[in-house]
This record gives sequence, structure tokens and C-alpha cells, in this order.
Amino acid sequence: MSVQVTVEEVGVEVVLPLRSAVLRGGGPAGMPGDDDPATVHLAAREPDGRVVGVARLSPAACPWRDARSPWQLRGMATEPAVRGAGTGRVLLEACLATVAGRGGDLLWCDARTTAAGFYERFGLTVVAGPYDKPGIGPHVGMLTAVPLEAQEASPTP
Repeated sequence: MSVQVTVEEVGVEVVLPLRSAVLRGGGPAGMPGDDDPATVHLAAREPDGRVVGVARLSPAACPWRDARSPWQLRGMATEPAVRGAGTGRVLLEACLATVAGRGGDLLWCDARTTAAGFYERFGLTVVAGPYDKPGIGPHVGMLTAVPLEAQEASPTP
């Protein structure tokens, strides 16, 4: 199945509704650092403009590996109705390209254990856990070096 989404950098207000619905059961979805100028919010949109995937990227030291320019992935969510159609893949590829375009060499995240398999299929490796994030549930620490292909394909910020 061919996915028909585009990914663009957006303001935090665009990502909050889907982040809340998918990751917080409708509860508050804001995170410390959402308004930091270095934080990047991405939204995957269908041709009609509907947001079906979101992610947040920010420069942050990785707790498991030293890197010259590490970035953390947080708040990645896809609309349940589009899961399995490639939206998550397109969004994750855009995350890697965005990090590469800003000089990043490592992407890391605290992944829900239920999503770890998805991230592993796209090159992230489990390096810590499982551990509990209070109020959210079990997670594992994951990371990947930002591939050269992503650096070469990175969009201009």
C-alpha cells in the first residue's frame, strides 16, 4: 500500500491534539521544552490536510551513549486508522533527515515497549530497560546513529 502523506515542520499547537489522543488518553500532552526554539515538531498530513502522525525532536544528551550532536525523539504518534500504511515510516524517515539537517549524529528515545518492534524495523536498537515511566507505562531506551543517507537527503531547515 502506498502512503500518501507529506511531513512538515509545524508549531506545537498542531501536534498536541493527536499526541493527547494517542499517547495520553485525551489528557494533557504538553512536555517541558515544547516551546524551546531548538525543538522541532513534525506533522504527517494526508492530502486533505488532516494530521495523521506527529513527532517532536530536540537536542538532548543521550543517557546511554556519548555523541557529538545527539537528538531526542519524543511524542511520536500515529492515528490508529492509518497504522500499518507507512505513515510511521515516512515520519521516522523525516525525523532522521531533520536531525541530520541540523548536524545531529545520533537519535535516541524512550520507546513504549509496545512500539519497540516498529523502531527496531527501522534501525533503532534497544540499549536500556525495560523501565517504567510513571503514569505512562513500560519503556525501553533505543537509539541509532543518523545514517549518511539521511544526512544527504536532509531538507534545508
